[in-house]
Amino acid sequence: MRSLLPATLFVLLLAPAARATDQPRITMLVDVEGRKLEGRPLAWSRNQAFLLGRDGQLWNFAPNRARNARKTSSSFTSYSASEMRSSLERELAGKLVVTGTGHYLVAHPPGKEAWAQRFEELYRSCTHYFNLRGMRVNEPEFPLVAIVWGKQDQFLRFASMQGAPVSSNVLGFYSPTTNRCTLYDQGGGTATQRMWQETDATIIHEATHQMAFNTGVHNRFGLSPKWMVEGLGTMFEAKGVWNWLNYPNRSDRIARDRLAQFRHWQKHGRATGDFFHLVGSDRQFNDNPSAAYAESWAWVFFLTETYPHKFGEYVRRVAARPDFEDYPLAKRLADFQAVFTLDPRILEKHFLDFMASLGP
Repeated sequence: MRSLLPATLFVLLLAPAARATDQPRITMLVDVEGRKLEGRPLAWSRNQAFLLGRDGQLWNFAPNRARNARKTSSSFTSYSASEMRSSLERELAGKLVVTGTGHYLVAHPPGKEAWAQRFEELYRSCTHYFNLRGMRVNEPEFPLVAIVWGKQDQFLRFASMQGAPVSSNVLGFYSPTTNRCTLYDQGGGTATQRMWQETDATIIHEATHQMAFNTGVHNRFGLSPKWMVEGLGTMFEAKGVWNWLNYPNRSDRIARDRLAQFRHWQKHGRATGDFFHLVGSDRQFNDNPSAAYAESWAWVFFLTETYPHKFGEYVRRVAARPDFEDYPLAKRLADFQAVFTLDPRILEKHFLDFMASLGP
């Protein structure tokens, strides 16, 4: 079936896998299966189109399903915070209250406005940590949206309706597609201290992903090694990382649960060189997720503590990769070794010595 895009737009967008920064920042409006989508075209081929909505959502559709595409502006800007707030309120239909802060729109149960401030404080703390370690931080292009449900069944139902069904043991998630962080308050506002601590860890982990992908630390439209992305997320779970002003000691920066998982992995299956398999492929996250998360936390913690500027250089190198482009094993290894030039055996020895110094 012939695409109904105007010829000029089709020629402009035909080249696949072009970096968004290389494309003209135009805005277009297109009808896709009865829905009007307005946004910036990122990449467009005969088989697949990527459109970045003005609310930060990423739309992916087959071009032959697009109708009435037209250019609406020669520039691209996000919706304002007030426009996005109104849209979010209509979507949630009064089920949650929306509170705005400097960077966030946080939907939460009535009377729980403190959630919004917690997200904003976390943003300031995390971006400061990123900057100190050479991970360049830009202002987000879009207001960051977080949705906090008061009950688990509301959270699970909403996730399913959004096309992101999750299991009952999931407390929250960040979706690069919707660009939203969604979670639930485990106690429905009456949480025990343990519940609050677990909810905090979820907020921190998922909000770290959201911040990293929206401030340029990670490239939201490129492939990033999962060990690096999840390693940063797990590292921020420690109070000495996200709340470094009040907990300045290295011992406070250790995520104790992750350290325990790594110790278990060391005793039950970890082999020399396993990390470099993780650098080259994300497969271990499917084959042995507990080990993959433990290894990722351990290496990111080691590298940020001992080689912070090199780690920042590596993160910048990955973020600069072209959008929508494959990241094969050889290239992933080459990028890592271009920054961390030590013999892998020596680097692994340094790593194991460092981990041993953290105690049991």
